[in-house]
Amino acid sequence: MQVKTGFIGLGVMGTPMALNLARAGTPLVVWSRSKDSYDALRAAGAHAADELDDVFAQCRTVILMLASERANDDVLGRGTPAFAARMKDHTIVHMGTTSAEHSRALANDIEAAGGRYVEAPVSGSRKPAEAGQLVVMLAGEPEDVDAVRALVKPVYRDSFVCGAVPSALTMKLAVNLFLITMVTGLTEATHFAQRHGIDLALFAKVLNAGPMASDVSRIKIDKLATQDFNVQAAISDVLKNSRLVAEAARGVAIASPLLDVCFALYGETERLGHGHEDMVAVLRAIEARTAAVRDSA
Repeated sequence: MQVKTGFIGLGVMGTPMALNLARAGTPLVVWSRSKDSYDALRAAGAHAADELDDVFAQCRTVILMLASERANDDVLGRGTPAFAARMKDHTIVHMGTTSAEHSRALANDIEAAGGRYVEAPVSGSRKPAEAGQLVVMLAGEPEDVDAVRALVKPVYRDSFVCGAVPSALTMKLAVNLFLITMVTGLTEATHFAQRHGIDLALFAKVLNAGPMASDVSRIKIDKLATQDFNVQAAISDVLKNSRLVAEAARGVAIASPLLDVCFALYGETERLGHGHEDMVAVLRAIEARTAAVRDSA
């Protein structure tokens, strides 16, 4: 009998991750509140479960790629009688981004219910997810981490074992802090260049040729130069991640001055109606601040 793996959460990141697993031959059972990706996953060899409980009935390892702590709790039935039945003898793999506190508490509850738990958050956006080029950070009991690391190999380029829960999520938040401040700085630099009459295609070439260029900067500067706001990492998701980083910083009584400015800008961008656009749409909040400066001059 084939050992099946469950995959719950088929959003911008979850769908390409699940597709890579299925295409690599992983016997996969998928479920999502949105059924939009089912046809593509079926074509790749995955089975789409009719009901959520079917995933837990058929699979001993269940991967979660969900958008929030509440979504995790709802899917697992945490706080309800269904939780114990779903968790017993199951390994839950949390690949989304939540607070470290949520993950630690979730691990404790799952283990108390007779299950096992691995953190495996990923670094990367939609395109690396599609290419199987994510970076995975793992935390949990060593034997569980080893098994999950091998299982999710089709989704990543590199993987790193970070220690005990919640060290993988803490690592992910540190990585996110750098990503968010870097892309926001790039966006502000593009705005500065544009308002000084610099050709943005030439600006992109200069940046891409220099020592600060990276895979991320090359992708994002091209999007900024062409005003392409199609989503790779959405404004609303970046705002959530900024909040998680800020809360984690306050939790150990440290400052996060650059992140705090970014947090404000992504909040302003979402309020301007750009929450579902790519994170480079933070340009809209910067443009609004420029307009305010000119109005006050």
